[in-house]
Formats: sequence, structure tokens, C-alpha cells
Amino acid sequence: MRLITLEEHYRAPVLKSVGSLPDPPPDGPLARIQAKLDDLGDERLADMDAGGIDVQVLSHGAPGTEQLEPEQAIPLAREANDYLARSIAAHPDRLAAFATLPTAVPEAAADELERAVIELGFKGALINGHVRGQFLDDRRFWPIFERAQRLEVPIYLHPTVPPAAVREAYYGGLPPVVGQTLSMAGWGWHVDTGLHALRLIAGGVLDEYPGLQIIVGHMGEALPFFLARSSRVLRQQAGLSRPLEEYMAANFHFTTSGMFTYPPLTCLLEVIGADRVMFSVDYPYSSNSEGRDFVMGAPIGEADREKLAFGNAERLLGLGSSPR
Repeated sequence: MRLITLEEHYRAPVLKSVGSLPDPPPDGPLARIQAKLDDLGDERLADMDAGGIDVQVLSHGAPGTEQLEPEQAIPLAREANDYLARSIAAHPDRLAAFATLPTAVPEAAADELERAVIELGFKGALINGHVRGQFLDDRRFWPIFERAQRLEVPIYLHPTVPPAAVREAYYGGLPPVVGQTLSMAGWGWHVDTGLHALRLIAGGVLDEYPGLQIIVGHMGEALPFFLARSSRVLRQQAGLSRPLEEYMAANFHFTTSGMFTYPPLTCLLEVIGADRVMFSVDYPYSSNSEGRDFVMGAPIGEADREKLAFGNAERLLGLGSSPR
């Protein structure tokens, strides 16, 4: 069965210093992950082959250009996208891309999205959470959504580190490594991204751009579990014009990235439906082989397995169906 994955990361050379992260110990696991992030050639393809992955849709994860000053973000986003396009051109049947955007300058970000889609053949864009503490429901960011709707490409809403005030209030007072882990992949990344998705709805983005498509990873960032309660309360107490379920059915898609247990998948499929769920691994932070075994062994029917494995991604992103 063909396998397409949508939340698979790389690191552009021009963005290696973003976030001022210290170099990890050379023999540690983080160093090995960073080496895989930097490889867009033989090692990545070998890992894909070993895990049975036919196509990876690549994106620059956090930290990215979202936290940069405008004068830095515009040229660095363009250079990162050009670098990725050159790498994909060497393996066009195996690799595709979501663009990096200079989100601090929304009109420039919209123009870069259009350039990446029209000139470079990218399939949309991935945005790493807030923009220097500001969520994307703020109207100044709406030119990005207008352009994505016009181009008929999705925006992948990906986690990033919470703002400093949130980190201190929610995750301070703990041993540093514990607080940091909880603020990121241990909890904070995911609930912050779920909140961000709700803000796009409550803030009117999807009423203004009803054709816009948003992708959310990690089995929905806790949204499917809480959807009925959030929908009921927001309509009753905040006057939301439509149930959240209607927005989910019209504007959202979800991936399995980085999560390999079946109860969250079952919840996601029951709440959202198989037509809007797509397989992803979260490479290189997770294993292609583990992801393949997860989706191929999932307790679902073969028609739904085909939708998750490749069919929904082909339809949403316009990816060809030729075998490797």
C-alpha cells in the first residue's frame, strides 16, 4: 500500500542558528536527529525505503522563521524555500514540500506562499504556532489565509514553544528539564496548538475564508476528545454562530504524526471521520518503521486504511499516484 507522510521535517542551513539552541553532545540522540534533519538525500531516502514510505512532504519545524525580525524573516524564508526546492528537484517522485513563511510580515508571507506554490511547486505552507507571542487569528495575519484560499492550498498549523510568560506561569517551578519537556512535546505544544485552532474559528478566520483548509497534527492536538464539550459551551456561552463540528467537517484535516497508539486514532476517526485523517510519522523525531507498522496494523477497514495511508493526502495536496 502506498504511504504518504505530511509532517516530516528538515532543517535549512540558513536557519540553523534560529532559536539560539546550543549544539547537543556529538554522540547523543539529539545530535543524531539533527543530522537526519540536515540530510535531504541518500540517508533520508534509505530511511524512507526501510520504513516503506513512498512520499514525504517536508517542512521546516520549530524553531523557524516565525520568531524572527521582519528584516531577517523575509530573505531567510525565501532562501530556505529555494534550498528545499533544489533538494526536491533531485527526487521529485519521493519528496514534496510545505513552504516556510516570513509570518511577521503577512503581505510578504502571502507573496512568498504564492511564489512557493506557483514557481516551486510546493503544496502549501507550515506555520509553527504563534508569531512572537501573537496568534494567527489577529487580523493582520489574514492576508496569508486569503492567499492560501485563493491558491487552494492548505496551511499546516504546527506546534512551537509557548511564549515566555506562558512557560513561566505554567511550567516554571519544576526541575528545568521537566518543565521544558512539559512545555513542549510532553503537553504544552499540543494543547497550545489545539487552542490556536479554536481561536481561528472563534476569531472569525474561517467565516471570512470558508474555503480555507487547515491541517493539524498529532491526532488533532486534543481537539477530538474535547470537541463536543467545547462546541456546546462556545455556542451557549460565547455565541459561536455554528457548531465546531461544522468547521471541522469543512475546514480541518488531521494527521497521526508522532502518535502510535490506537485509542487516540479511534477517537479521531469517530469524531472527525476517515475522509479528513491522514497518516504522518513526524520524522526524524519518530521512526518510519514504527509509523508504517502502526497504520498497517490499525484495527480499521481496508477502505479507511487506504484513505489514511495515501488517498486523502493525494486528494488534498494533488499528489500523483505513480508507484516508486
